[in-house]
Amino acid sequence: MFRNLTIFALLLALLVVVLGAYVRLSDAGLGCPDWPGCYGSLILDESHEGLAHAAENYERPVEPAKAWKEMIHRYFASTLGLVILILTFMAWRRPELGQKTLATSLSVLVMFQGALGMWTVTLLVKPVIVMSHLLGGLATLSLLLLLLLRINKKRLPADSRKGCIATLATISLVVLVLQIALGGWTSTNYAALACPEFPTCFGESWNPNVDYEEGFVLWRGLGVDYEFGVLGNEARAAIHWVHRIGALLTTLILMVLAAKLLKLRALKEAVLLTGLLSTQVVLGILNVMLDLPLHVAVAHNAIAAVLLLSMVYIKFRLNEN
Repeated sequence: MFRNLTIFALLLALLVVVLGAYVRLSDAGLGCPDWPGCYGSLILDESHEGLAHAAENYERPVEPAKAWKEMIHRYFASTLGLVILILTFMAWRRPELGQKTLATSLSVLVMFQGALGMWTVTLLVKPVIVMSHLLGGLATLSLLLLLLLRINKKRLPADSRKGCIATLATISLVVLVLQIALGGWTSTNYAALACPEFPTCFGESWNPNVDYEEGFVLWRGLGVDYEFGVLGNEARAAIHWVHRIGALLTTLILMVLAAKLLKLRALKEAVLLTGLLSTQVVLGILNVMLDLPLHVAVAHNAIAAVLLLSMVYIKFRLNEN
């Protein structure tokens, strides 16, 4: 029962992460301008009287399509939180599983995620909050996978080379998380198309004239509406360009890891990592060349999440205990 519920929670968490990306990329993050309700109700009242009441009491124009996207994301996320609390209760009732600490950490994390979701709305999609919310969702997803892996306890066969490759896997995991954070920063600052060409930026430039200092100011004070971004194009281009450089470095490091896994005869892990990485690189290029179509952008976020899960899986398999 515990294992099956963990699998359900893992799949639900992946769905919530993808829904969050869809909400963000379709500019629906403020589809409900209040929290936890939506225009004062648990479900948006779309009657003539309900819409009139919402328009009268809230400054933001009522857009039912965006409101529904945000509500669906919230309710799936709330369901995930409930499932994780049930898992934690079960872990404490069954100490023989040895997962009380991890399950409790998950409960604390998912409650903090709820707070970040609230601040995303109340602080008007402030980029550092939105990025933190994204990373918190991916951390929840990763810990759920770790919980499942700990139950199964399947490691790679003993090999003298595992220690060195495990260290490389740790470095790769850290680099990947940083690159995902850069991707979140790019998205939340509406910088995905700041460099509209590939592989260069601003025409033929490999060293574009961009504003790195302005692009990476994390905190800009309160009371600012960040929807559609507040940065100039040079600052947005700086964010985009750093994300591209980060993508190149991440690709090189993960390809080295894949080659090392092949030498270790971990064929399944090497093929999984190479396939996901190749797909992610292609999706990133298509985002630029096709002017950020919504389905490609959402897929880019989804594959980033699955790529992170694959790294957690590989790191676990390489550990000795």
